[in-house]
Amino acid sequence: MKIEEKIIKLKKEKNAIILAHNYQIVPIQDLADFRGDSLQLSIQAKNSQAPLIVFCGVRFMAETAAILNPEAKVILPAEDAGCPLADMINAEQLRQFKALHPEAKVVCYINSSAEVKAESDICCTSANAVQIINSFPENETILFVPDKNLGSWAAKQSSRNVIVWNGYCPVHQWGFTRRAYDRLKNQYPDYKMIAHPECDEDIIAVADEVLSTSGMEKYIKAHDKLIIATDSSFSDYMQHLYPEKKLVSLNTRAYCNNMRKITLKNVLRSLEEENYLVQVPAETTKKALSALNKMLEISH
Repeated sequence: MKIEEKIIKLKKEKNAIILAHNYQIVPIQDLADFRGDSLQLSIQAKNSQAPLIVFCGVRFMAETAAILNPEAKVILPAEDAGCPLADMINAEQLRQFKALHPEAKVVCYINSSAEVKAESDICCTSANAVQIINSFPENETILFVPDKNLGSWAAKQSSRNVIVWNGYCPVHQWGFTRRAYDRLKNQYPDYKMIAHPECDEDIIAVADEVLSTSGMEKYIKAHDKLIIATDSSFSDYMQHLYPEKKLVSLNTRAYCNNMRKITLKNVLRSLEEENYLVQVPAETTKKALSALNKMLEISH
């Protein structure tokens, strides 16, 4: 029996569901019950009736699922699948940041720890960051943590006073260069570039469209001849879904090592052993849930 067949069989026996972020490798996304970006997966986790959720992503995503669905057992197949961006701010640093701007509200990117979410007024994802910022009164000062690129881009779209924390996703910050863009544009002059808002401002400046991964997928469905500036695992999966389309990754080596720690083997093992369990303390869950639920209310 193939490993995929073993996973499907065991998943059915345990009445489990597999959620996969769209930066996962192609075989993992193909196996998932639901795949998508952080917002889509948050909604799926919250609404799931399954007693066991296998989260194929990184730790902050599994924590978010555990907060939104405390009845379910949430497991992360690779215990050390973390997020360098989420690690760029902790709860104490956020408290100090808030102390410098006592009148400001905190918008926290979902790519953060449960403790940071608990210190925030509301969460956002790349798909709804502008919408969330626009939900505040026009004269409100907003602290945006931890991604400076997403925060700066969303601030420009909303024309609001946003003070950003100096965090970033290493893949999006350092993985894409104007030199690579110029080279590909010379090679494919009639291609448009779509970029994730976590990218550095140099890339955002030349992008034809700035989109979350769910937005990118909709755009790819309707368009052809595209250069894609986000994690190359996403580009791989889009080419897998749409083999007839002409898609080029801005950098095929720009991918999240932590996302790739999830393999078919450890998905099978996590189903067999029901590890690694992700749990969030009750007090943290209560506060973080408030910030997440506010986001979901506005996003619907």
